[in-house]
Order: sequence, then structure tokens, then C-alpha cells
Amino acid sequence: MRRNIFADKASLVLRRMLREPGRRWVIRDFVGTDGVSLGLAQTVLEAVEAMGCAERNKKGAASFTLLTNPELLISEWVKAYSVSRNEIRTFYLPYPDVVRRMKNALAGLPYAFTLHAGANFLTSWVKTEHVHLYLDDTAEPDLLLSVRQRLGLKELVNGGNVHIIRPYYAHSVFFNSRKINGYPIVSKLQLYLDLYNYQPRGREHAERLKEMIKGRGGFLA
Repeated sequence: MRRNIFADKASLVLRRMLREPGRRWVIRDFVGTDGVSLGLAQTVLEAVEAMGCAERNKKGAASFTLLTNPELLISEWVKAYSVSRNEIRTFYLPYPDVVRRMKNALAGLPYAFTLHAGANFLTSWVKTEHVHLYLDDTAEPDLLLSVRQRLGLKELVNGGNVHIIRPYYAHSVFFNSRKINGYPIVSKLQLYLDLYNYQPRGREHAERLKEMIKGRGGFLA
């Protein structure tokens, strides 16, 4: 069976390549405590080459792989992924300053903003009352309950403005994430992937984000 290179652990290889697009990669670069197996790294590199996104320079022990078409790789990725693959629970918080309250109440917890709320820290492009965030409860199954108690979140039959996401990319969703003014945000790449097939206005915001990053000479990584 053909391996899905856009699956969770496999995507760690892609995320690293996109973060350093000019680097000459060898399989062992992706192996380690926070990496993948030798076999998986080799499979992903071969698949990326077969897609026309990378070239293998064969020089015996000095062989390496170079990412040659990151745009194509990302365009194939958004065909294979949608934020709907995640498990999302929706709650209600009756205040206008939801994001600020989260920053104060959830300090130290493994979470990060995404979709419009996350991208707006970079673009200020889409006005929305909805806040989406990833929460890693792998090590603490009761973490969601703790978050609900800290914030006073209410679960309604219909509606809501706070969307807590258990990540499909359990191992990789926080890769290259960072803080902006103290607020944890997923990577620019993850923002783009999440936004692209999201409604309303997701693709518009995704393209705006990419244009802004390229205009500043950065990478979508």
C-alpha cells in the first residue's frame, strides 16, 4: 500500500524540508528523538522526488536530496488535507476579549491558535468572533476539562465561538510554532493548510498570508 506522505509523522519530513528549502538533505537528517524512522524518511524523500518536488543528486556516500518545487508540494498537500480531519469541540465564552482571556488563563499549557484567529496575528485580514486553537491533551487526558474550568466555557446545543481542536497531526502540528506578543501560534505552514479548505473566507485568507510572507522574503514553513 502506498504511504500517505501527508500523514502525521511523515509530514515531519516535509515540514523540515519546507523550513530550509535550500538545504541538501540526507536521510539521517530526519532521524532522532523528535524525528522519524530511517525507512519512513527514505519513503517520503522518494515520494517527494516522484511527485516532481525534489531531485536526488547521486554521488555515492555524498548523495543528497534537494527540494526543487516547494509550491507544488504545498499545492499537493492542500489537496490531501482539510482542517475537518481534526476532532473539534465548540464552546461559548460570553466576552469580547476571548483571545486575551485565553492567554492569561492558559499560560503554560500546550496549545496554539490557528485558522483566522491565528493568522490574524500576522495579517489582521478577517474580522471574526470565532477562535480556533489546538490543544495537546496526549499526556493529560483531562486537560480539556481543566481548560473549560479555567475559562468558564459553556457547551451549547447550537452555536459557540471557541473551538478546541484535538489535532489530526498529533506529532507535528506544533512544529515550528512560535509566540507573537506572548500568544502561541501554529506555524505559517499549518495556518495555510488549515485555512485553505476552510469556510468562510479560508482560502482568501490563506492566499493573503502566503502573499504577505513572500513579499517579506520569507518561506511558508
